[in-house]
Parts: sequence; C-alpha cells; structure tokens
Amino acid sequence: MTEGISHITFIVKDLILATKFFNQIFNAEEVYSSGDNTFSISKEKFFVIGGQWIAIMEGKSLLTRTYNHIAFKIPETEFEIYESRIRQLGVEFKPSRPRIYGEGKSLYFYDFDNHLFEIHTGTLSQRLKRYKMK
Repeated sequence: MTEGISHITFIVKDLILATKFFNQIFNAEEVYSSGDNTFSISKEKFFVIGGQWIAIMEGKSLLTRTYNHIAFKIPETEFEIYESRIRQLGVEFKPSRPRIYGEGKSLYFYDFDNHLFEIHTGTLSQRLKRYKMK
C-alpha cells in the first residue's frame, strides 16, 4: 500500500536559478544542498514546500514544453500574492484554459527549464462536485 508521494524531482541546468524560482514563488525551505559531494547522479538540493519534499538536480533542461505539470494548492485569498511573485520573477505564463465557475482559480507558468507549474485554489472535491452539476 502506498503512503503517498515521497518526493518530486526536477532536472535543472542552474541550481542557483532554480533555487531562486522555488524560494521567490513558494517560500521554499531549503533543507539540503550537496555542493560537490554528490550521493546521487549530480549536484542536488532538497526543499520543503507545503510539507512536500521537492528535489532539484543539475542536468540538461527539457527540450520541449508539454502540459504535464505540477499544481500547488494555495488559498484563494493569496492568489494575487503568488501571481505577483511569479510576475516579478519574469517567467513565462501559459494562457489559462477555460474554466467553469466553482472550479477554482489557476495560473500556469514555466520555470527556466521548461517545467510547467500551476498555482490552484480549488480542491478535488470541489471540482468533482462542479463537474456533476454540468
């Protein structure tokens, strides 16, 4: 039986730039930095965001962008705060997909390595309830 997601790893070309991305947008807590003492395949850093372990490892950026993404749940009252942080970082936004009322607010944006992220205010139960009403 699974206990949930252990961690999520992103391959990034620049650990310092990726650290800035996670710190500025999500106030990530950096809990580990390998420096030159690599135990894995390359230099890496670990962060905690909302109780979730996020790892970044030095490597080549993704060559293409897809809709594969990770969505971080945020309170609706903080949506504009997060949007401002993202805009200040100067990363590219993806045009928002059409939404129906009650689904929550979302903003999609890319990091510096072509990973797609989303901030989202809704929950699974809210979405399922709303889809049943359609």
